[in-house]
Formats: sequence, structure tokens, C-alpha cells
Amino acid sequence: MSAAAEGLSQPSLVELATARLREEILSGHLAPGERIVEEQVTARFGTSRAPVREALRLLAEQGLVEHLPRRGARVAVWSPEDVSQLFEVRHALEQYAVLSALPLRDRGTGSATGTDPLARVREHLAAMERAEDAGDALAKDDAHRAFHAAVVGLAGNRQLELALAPVLLKLQLPMAVNLRREAQAASPERGLARHHALLDALETDDPQRVLAALRDHGELTYLPL
Repeated sequence: MSAAAEGLSQPSLVELATARLREEILSGHLAPGERIVEEQVTARFGTSRAPVREALRLLAEQGLVEHLPRRGARVAVWSPEDVSQLFEVRHALEQYAVLSALPLRDRGTGSATGTDPLARVREHLAAMERAEDAGDALAKDDAHRAFHAAVVGLAGNRQLELALAPVLLKLQLPMAVNLRREAQAASPERGLARHHALLDALETDDPQRVLAALRDHGELTYLPL
């Protein structure tokens, strides 16, 4: 293969390795704390070490993998206290964001532009539903994270969104685990219903209903804390 051809194919190999490893982590196939041995991954994926190494670097940036000195890479481990605190931070940022954004009617359909301020929230909730129908757990995880980012985005505060982004990345695995355990213990519709309840509350423009929906969101219900 020529150098030019290899340069073109390399990103796709990295993307493939990243997606497959990410799916193995979020699905629980690779457990928190489990070592990720490059040689084993390359044999399993049928690829060279370079794209696997880059995939591990990208997943470390996303908070799913951590590199230990002289011990290689492993699936990130968050203590129950870490997880609880991360959810508390997310909740605090969401609460501040929605209180800053309300009333939404002043930003949307009641304005001259006629735009729907909740369009992105609706879009990501619809994506969660489509992924559930398709049995695509990874796409549902992505839409779930984007839903919460869109809720904070209602405030139109760029610094707030930047503050939330690393929190959501670190919460990717706990959020995914929570959705999967909820689907097993109750039903897949239960998780979707919780997010619909938050959207319904936002549509009322009532701060107390929105705060109550955030409190009742129950993101820790199915996590072993």
C-alpha cells in the first residue's frame, strides 16, 4: 500500500477501533478496571497497533480509559462517591441552566423568529427513541448525553456548556450502565419516560415543575452506589 493510500485509510481504522472499544466498554463487555492489552485488541480486531493506540488515546480523552504508569491502559474506574459527585455537578449545572433560560417563550415561539427553543432537546430525545427501536445501545448512549447537553444549552451560556462537557464525558459509562440496568429491571420505556417528563416540564415554562422534574429524574436509581 502506498503512503498516500495508507494515510487515507488510517482515520477509518482509528474510527473503527475507537467505536468498537467504546461499545465494549459501554456495554460492560470490558468491565471497569479491566486491563486493555493492545496485543489482544489488535488480534481481536485484526488491525495493527497504531490505530488501537490512537483509539485508546481518544477514549482516554473521553473519560472511558485511563493510562497507568508502566501498567498500560484499563477501563476507567470511578468510585461510587465519584459517580455520585459527578451526577451532583451535572444536576447543579442543569438546574442553573434552566433557571437562567426560563421563560423559554421569550426565546422562541413567542419571538419574532418563531423558532422552537426546545428543538435540540426534542431532536436528541427522538434520537434516543429511534436508537431504542433499532436496538442500537451505543447510539442511544450518544443521544442520551446529547440530550443533557442540550438542556444546559438552553441557557445560551457558552462557558456553562464548556464546564458541562467533561462532566458528561466522565459520566458516559455510569449513564450507559444506568440505562441498561433500568431496561433490565423495569423496561426500556422507563428511561425514555423520565426524559419525556423533563421535556414536558420545560414546555410548561414553570420553574417549579422543571426543578421537580430534575429532582425526580432518578439518574442514580439503577446504579450500585
